[in-house]
Amino acid sequence: MNTKSKTYRLVIRAILTAIIILQTMVPFLGYIPIGITSLTIIHVTVIVAAIVLGTKDGMFIGLIWGLFTIFRAFTSPTTPLDIAVFTNPIISVVPRVLVGLVAGLLFTLIYKKTKKVVAASIVAAIFGTITNTVLVLSLMGLLYTGLVATTYGVDTSALFVTLGGIALTNGVSEVITAAILTPILVKALFAATSLRPDNR
Repeated sequence: MNTKSKTYRLVIRAILTAIIILQTMVPFLGYIPIGITSLTIIHVTVIVAAIVLGTKDGMFIGLIWGLFTIFRAFTSPTTPLDIAVFTNPIISVVPRVLVGLVAGLLFTLIYKKTKKVVAASIVAAIFGTITNTVLVLSLMGLLYTGLVATTYGVDTSALFVTLGGIALTNGVSEVITAAILTPILVKALFAATSLRPDNR
């Protein structure tokens, strides 16, 4: 990798890190509160980082997202579950890091086979989004069954049906958003810099 590419990588990493912090901390930039849950759009930043910079950088941006999720849960919770649930790094950090891992690995795998940036970006965006949604909701249900059931006003026996409904309603919107935005942002970044999908 030449010096110019290294410089672009450092600059983009810094910009995406700043964006992820702003999205996490500023209402409506990364989360749109909907009752006792939130529609997440912040994952797109992690997915773009994983595609443009590589899997390790995607995981790093996901880590920053997770750490600031904990910080936000302590300092400015937006839902009743924040202070109890999202201060747990198993829920706040692990899924976020795995978004970068899944998106980065899938993009690399599919791009190597097809040489199509848009197609590989869309697949990475879809499965990166699903990773976050499924893991966060599943871990909430497993680790805080009683609290989450009470918060949603359902019996514990019906909790995973309720969480499945949330995964479908919120998850579909999040997947569509990521699948549309990711290839646009990725193509723009590759076009504007010397970074290329073959030498991430």
